[in-house]
Amino acid sequence: MDKKMFCFQCEQTVGCSGCTGNAGVCGKKADTAKLQDKLTGALISLAKAVDTTEAISKRTGQIIIEGLFTTVTNVNFDNAAIENMIQKVRTEKERLVPDCSKCQAPYSSTEEYDLQQLWNANEDIRSLKSLILFGIRGMAAYAYHANVLNYEDAEVNQFFCEALSKIGYEENTEELLSTVLKTGEINLKCMALLDKANTETYGTPEPTDVTLTVEKGPFIVVTGHDLKDLQLLLEQTEGKGINIYTHGEMLPAHAYPFLKKYSHLKGNFGTAWQNQQKEFDHLPAPILYTTNCLMPPKSSYADRVFTTEVVAFPGAVHIDEKKDFTPLIEKALELGGYKEDQMFSGINGGKKVTTGFGHAAILSHAGTVVEAVKSGAIRHFFLVAGCDGAKPGRNYYTEFVKQTPSDSIVLTLACGKFRFNDLDLGEIGGLPRLMDMGQCNDAYGAIQVAVALADAFGCSVNELPLSFVLSWYEQKAVCILLTLLHLGIKNIRLGPSLPAFLSPNILNFLVENYGIAPITTPGEDLKALVKHNK
Repeated sequence: MDKKMFCFQCEQTVGCSGCTGNAGVCGKKADTAKLQDKLTGALISLAKAVDTTEAISKRTGQIIIEGLFTTVTNVNFDNAAIENMIQKVRTEKERLVPDCSKCQAPYSSTEEYDLQQLWNANEDIRSLKSLILFGIRGMAAYAYHANVLNYEDAEVNQFFCEALSKIGYEENTEELLSTVLKTGEINLKCMALLDKANTETYGTPEPTDVTLTVEKGPFIVVTGHDLKDLQLLLEQTEGKGINIYTHGEMLPAHAYPFLKKYSHLKGNFGTAWQNQQKEFDHLPAPILYTTNCLMPPKSSYADRVFTTEVVAFPGAVHIDEKKDFTPLIEKALELGGYKEDQMFSGINGGKKVTTGFGHAAILSHAGTVVEAVKSGAIRHFFLVAGCDGAKPGRNYYTEFVKQTPSDSIVLTLACGKFRFNDLDLGEIGGLPRLMDMGQCNDAYGAIQVAVALADAFGCSVNELPLSFVLSWYEQKAVCILLTLLHLGIKNIRLGPSLPAFLSPNILNFLVENYGIAPITTPGEDLKALVKHNK
């Protein structure tokens, strides 16, 4: 594969086959893509150096998680930062196996895997290894967020090494398929860990209305997913006359009791990540990028972009591990914000959105829900969830939600909800028909609700009047899909297009064994899904 770069890990990859030119659709340049491949190869080498007879150390685990997270789509565009990460991985490997570079054994732990071997492999092998690689990259994001809050799981950390080794050196399709499903199994543990970390640190999310109006005066916009960074920023801006607004996947932060106590956490600005360049254009305020998803900043606001943690972009000021947000605060005061209150709306014209319907909030009304189902007031549940993106066809999800029957409940999470989260779908028995369960990180909550409903009705999840209609963009969506497959959940609708890294044989396997199907039209899919669950 003689290309300037090769990357097909996101939904928008060129021609549904792969980005191969000077830059990817996401804005990642060819030299950056090659460095990320080199980083992945170094991580595989580090994984091979780990003594599998002993538990992986916290230090090694954190380096592997950080390295994998760095390669997720729209996280790090800075070559220097990636090169530093590569060196960190190599230093850790040398610490574990000093002087191993002198070893001449084939596939020694010092040999850094060349990802060209993967990209040029047999298409089924490439497909299975890509599912594992992209799955653990997504899982690393969840593990990273948990680690920030001092929560970790030794089994999760150990699996990263196991999976990386399989990517590098396993060639048996059955063994690789088993590892694909195990990735889903371990990701479930990882999501449970993150759920515990978030709720024990910030409290149990509660339904909360969030305004889309930005008040006059200095303010800061926080995008990404990291609640800890938001907490620290709130602490440092308290009493300084600066308001804080969430953006994108930070919206669910408004539902956590610990964060809600800060009166200057005012509301939500903008919509999903792919609209950043339009929404941030000439914004009279700084923006803090905490994790993915990052769009390359336009010149009109590049001077007010600040990054932290694994996020990096050339020229942007990086807030290091000391977490001193003084430069961000000073920029907010300098820019001054809007002169008057600005009333914004969602994509469909709504003036507010509601979040905080986590699994605890929904299950607290389990009795009401069960009775509504038994009485026929609720006839179907739809989980319409996943990533948003710029590719045409994503208005499907807006129309799908609009067309859902009035006797159905729509559960949603992740940034795809911005396509419809400002719609008023009414109520059933005092419960809103549209319930935002949180970030993509909160997919664990949707699984818990599904399992609880299945237990209440004495059936399997697949026998419930419940349909999964998912949108995907990047690797966190991949690991969630693998978790659903691990749980045996069938008949998932996936869009706006199927992953380019699925070979025909692997796709056929998923279709035959799990009933995965691409989205078609909202009307046709609604008919098929409701009929299936009758």
